Amino acid sequence: MKKKTVRSISEFNNDLKLKGFKAFQIEDDSNATRTYSRKEFFKICLTTGHSKIHYADKSFDQDGTILFFGNPNIPYSWETISTKYIGYTILFSEDFLKNSERSESLHQSPFFKIGGTPVLQISEEQRLFLNGLFQKMIDEQQSDYIYKDELIRNYINLIIHESLKLQPSENYKVGKNGTARIASIFLELLERQFPIENADNPLKLTTAQHYAQSLHIHVNYLNRAVKEITGKSTTTHITERITTEAKALLQHTDWNIAEIGYALGFAYPTYFNNFFKKQTGTNPKSVRNTEV
Repeated sequence: MKKKTVRSISEFNNDLKLKGFKAFQIEDDSNATRTYSRKEFFKICLTTGHSKIHYADKSFDQDGTILFFGNPNIPYSWETISTKYIGYTILFSEDFLKNSERSESLHQSPFFKIGGTPVLQISEEQRLFLNGLFQKMIDEQQSDYIYKDELIRNYINLIIHESLKLQPSENYKVGKNGTARIASIFLELLERQFPIENADNPLKLTTAQHYAQSLHIHVNYLNRAVKEITGKSTTTHITERITTEAKALLQHTDWNIAEIGYALGFAYPTYFNNFFKKQTGTNPKSVRNTEV
């Protein structure tokens, strides 16, 4: 039997997906970041230097040491301004942390939710304490200790709980055009769901309601913002992007049509076939048989 194609990003991403957790020092990484699937992993960074962080509708201009919390469902970007930028990064899936019975939904955390506080100002004393926790996680992930995953989860929870005591950064600006920003966040979040890398990991956000819930806003507000800024409805954007991905999967993978439909969020092959025929005027099999 022919081996299925897995559309992966990098060896780093594959290792991260396998283990659900990765910690590393930024100064040891020449690019300060590593290529991974941002649609699946939460991120906590402890960094020292001058940077500008754009997160949802806020922009943070930070100089010094900060603790940053990134949610895979909220688009963000990071500009490094300093010539020297040091610190630590941990990446982890929600499933990795949920193995702890004490963990709550990360999406409801004051650090990870869209209206929350993703940036904390860190004193030198706090930096030294947090440095120790990040370094312990780096050491443990390389150890042979049988319960190291549980120990790492405890360190993550300790960072989160210690962070609740800290001062949120107030050095930020909110975008003036809220409607444009919401539309931009939606479009970036939509694109972040792709490409589909594994037939066993189906698309999670497939409707306007799903995106609104992920962004913690009312679906009517999302629909109005997207329509006003782009001229297209939220559903049209989602439909067009799923159709584009369907064509790519049909032409560039060896997954069968049922697997492709499932990967795109369709519970039954007939639902996928009907959707595809409505959007393209042809059936998936015809596209699959077309020479690329």
